[in-house]
Amino acid sequence: MAGVSCDTSVKRLYLDYNASTPLAAEAFEEMLPYLQQFYGNPSSSHWASESLKPAIELARSRVAAALGASSDEIVFTSGGTEANNHALKGVFYASPHRGRHIVTTAIEHPAILNPCAFLHTVGAEVTYVPVDEVGRVSPEAIEQAIREDTILISVMYANSEVGTIQPIKKISDIARRYGIPLHTDAAQSFGKIRVNVEELGVDLLSIAGHKLYAPKGVGALYIRAGTKIEPFMHGAGHESGRRAGTENVPYLVGLGKAAELAAEQAFSSEVRVLKEILREGLRDVFGEKIRFNGDPKHSLPNTLNASFLGRNGQDILRQFPEIAASTGSACHSGSATLSPVLRAMGLSEYEGLGAIRFSLGRYTTKEEIESVIALFRQRL
Repeated sequence: MAGVSCDTSVKRLYLDYNASTPLAAEAFEEMLPYLQQFYGNPSSSHWASESLKPAIELARSRVAAALGASSDEIVFTSGGTEANNHALKGVFYASPHRGRHIVTTAIEHPAILNPCAFLHTVGAEVTYVPVDEVGRVSPEAIEQAIREDTILISVMYANSEVGTIQPIKKISDIARRYGIPLHTDAAQSFGKIRVNVEELGVDLLSIAGHKLYAPKGVGALYIRAGTKIEPFMHGAGHESGRRAGTENVPYLVGLGKAAELAAEQAFSSEVRVLKEILREGLRDVFGEKIRFNGDPKHSLPNTLNASFLGRNGQDILRQFPEIAASTGSACHSGSATLSPVLRAMGLSEYEGLGAIRFSLGRYTTKEEIESVIALFRQRL
């Protein structure tokens, strides 16, 4: 039934929370005054700016509290991509005499893989550690990849595509033993599971606002006190000289409130129940014609990656224009290619090209999940 048009009278079903979340009403309400009334430059010292610095520092303290960090360890960024770039490039350029070797994994987000590829062009050597069939990296494999000139290890906390959670604490124990800073991309985990920098033992950690009900275009990088890192943005002395650029006060306010909500609201158990309802519903409809990808034991509570065997995920979603979800493959010029993440996990094209990622969130309801199952039963 390819080419089905979207009937606007049919309720649209959003199951793509890993791509972007709605802006939380509580965050929006706190942002409004800084969009309308308080328009001064935070670096100015007159009446139009006097309320802005306290707002920025409140946002910083909220993010820090949610992560178990100190306020002076939080640097605001334009999003997760900038935070990742700052971590990788900042450590690389701050370590010219220590070495040029970076250890990461084969399933990282492009915001890690592409900066690594760039750093390779300016002299870095990068080792990409493989993962197993559920997308989990072995701490022992990370240790085996370490060399005398290793300056950084970067391993994502949870994979956005299949939801697999990595053994960050075990990896951090290894990194500390060798005196190597550890960075984790926590964009997909913060707001879904507990993220505490002291418990994880990381030195650098990236978050993205639009993954946790804050606006797009804002994020943060946690930098453990004492970690040597070059500023990513050079200019005036914003962010204690660590990230130049006039602060985006409304968005920082929104990020701070969203981080506070992420720390206060424990909705993951409810979301996990809904994910299991979806899993069992799809299994009931498709039986042996479906497989689920990722680690069943160590997985985000909201993420379900399903392969519809022998099918094409893009073609399937075209039959469900009212459902917002993502495929595990990239389509270029009409031809689908297997997702690099699924390929790294050892999936064949038969298994991987039909992959669809369903990601649930704070506002997902049981009725919506039942509607999705019903639609798949009717049309496939």
